[in-house]
This record gives sequence, structure tokens and C-alpha cells, in this order.
Amino acid sequence: MKVLVIDDDKQIRRLLSMALSNVGWDVEGAADGQEGLRVAVDGRPDVVLLDINLPDIGGGAVLAAIRAWSAVPVIVVSVRDSESDISGFLNGGADDYIIKPFHTGELISRIKAVRRRSAPESVHAFRSGTFELDFERRRAVIGGAETKLTPTEFSVLALLVRYAGKIVTRSRMLKEIWGPMGDMEEGSLRVHIASLRKKIEPTPSTPRVIVTESGIGYRFALEPDPGEEEPSRP
Repeated sequence: MKVLVIDDDKQIRRLLSMALSNVGWDVEGAADGQEGLRVAVDGRPDVVLLDINLPDIGGGAVLAAIRAWSAVPVIVVSVRDSESDISGFLNGGADDYIIKPFHTGELISRIKAVRRRSAPESVHAFRSGTFELDFERRRAVIGGAETKLTPTEFSVLALLVRYAGKIVTRSRMLKEIWGPMGDMEEGSLRVHIASLRKKIEPTPSTPRVIVTESGIGYRFALEPDPGEEEPSRP
């Protein structure tokens, strides 16, 4: 699991990095809000620990910016203990609020709890007909043979598969895959869709798996094998 710590206190970042690394988690640190947002976009953490008092932009602005494109769990970690601060951040999209100083054991328990709440029905694999996508191993298998995908191709395909049968808008895909500046990557999205079709479509020129919904986005519509009525999600 990847944890992003956004805190201007170097000592706090170092101590949290040591404590969380000891339980096997990868930790990245950011000393201000702008750096934190950049790392959140580039690194795609599983949990964000966010201080309120940052030297450039406030924690509230950082939280709002993250929530504009991501549902990643955010735990506010702050010395501020007023009811208005706590309720304000929780109502503003934070998943939890912990007051400094704290015991690292409590923080680790809180992190595990927000992760459980954020993914109560985690799906590890998707199967439909001869197609299988393994989310944990990041593998795509068609007809028993693995199909090599680039990291971005996998992210695009995984997003469509998670909403199989439903339209995923281009805007949503751009923001979830490329972050808040994703609107600038529409050309890249088209390139990756075309590449995926060459790899998984029986006839890429007439796609039946990744279907374009004109003016809206794309839909994953892989047909099951004969005898299968619908995709299965173990």
C-alpha cells in the first residue's frame, strides 16, 4: 500500500515514514500543498495523510483539489482540535481526522479502517467468456493467453471493466487516469483506446468490446461465451 504524507514538518514526515514502512507500506512525503497535489497525481497513493497548516495553500484547498478528481481516502492529521475544524474537514470530504500528538499504532489502525471502508467489496478479477482481467496482478488474459498491456493501457481497460455494460464518460476517464489536468490528454486517450482494440478486439476496425458512445465516452461490452448468460465477478 502507498501512503502520501503531506506535512511541512520534516521531522513528522520522517517519523511517519519510518513507522509506516515498518508495517510494509510505501511512503512518500510532500512538504507543501502544491507538491502534495503533484505527488498525488503522479504517485496515485492508496491513502493520504494531510496536515492543515501548510506553507503555501491550506489543507482545505488541498482536500478540495483532491476530491475534484479522486476518491482516495484522506485522513487529516493536525494539532487543531476544535469541533468546527474537525466537522468542517469531515463534511468537506475527509475520511477521518486525527489530532496531534498521536500514537502511531492508533494511526495505523485508522489507516486500515479507512481502507476497509473505501473498498468494502473489492473485486480482484473480472471474467467474461474467454476474457479475464486480474486487477491485483495487472494481467489481461484472452483465450488462455496473456496479452501484454502498458501501464496506461491497463488503467484504461480496468476502469472500463469496473463499469462493464455502462458508459464511462471521457471526462471521467481523463480525470481518473491522468488527474486534474486530464482534459489535456484527450488525444492520448484515443491513442490508448485504439491500441487496446488492436490487442483485445477480434476485429479492431469494427469494435464490439470497447464500444464508442458518440459524444459521451466508451462502454465495455465483451460478449460471453455461448452458454454464459452474463459476466461473472467473483
